[in-house]
Amino acid sequence: MTNLTDRNADQAAREQGRTARLSRQVLLIEDEPNIIEAISFILSRDGWTVSTHSNGETAVETVQRINPDVLVLDVMLPGRSGYDILQDLRADPATRDIPVLMLTARGQKNDRELAERLGVSKFMTKPFSNAEVLETLRQIAGD
Repeated sequence: MTNLTDRNADQAAREQGRTARLSRQVLLIEDEPNIIEAISFILSRDGWTVSTHSNGETAVETVQRINPDVLVLDVMLPGRSGYDILQDLRADPATRDIPVLMLTARGQKNDRELAERLGVSKFMTKPFSNAEVLETLRQIAGD
């Protein structure tokens, strides 16, 4: 027999889990305005808190400052490549464990292999579907 206190505790736990998922912080490092708008929209609608950044030269500092739950990282950025950024993030104990979804218009096998050697969590080739991005981010965030 479940008493009222147990039901309230169960409900509170469900709501806390939902709130935790809904308040996940994602940092999108991308320089293409259409991609920024599309990804920001679908993630915000799903309850994510989205921050964006478009400069490869200052990307590592932005990741360190924001400390997101998940990072979406473009390969080709002005100033610095996503590969270089990923390498620096994986070398820093403060950012090494942040899940990273890397996006690229270049889907060559060697691009994917390089990203995997550098420690990417998932690698996705543009164009991609909204559902694909959402499912992948949920997966690497542990939802």
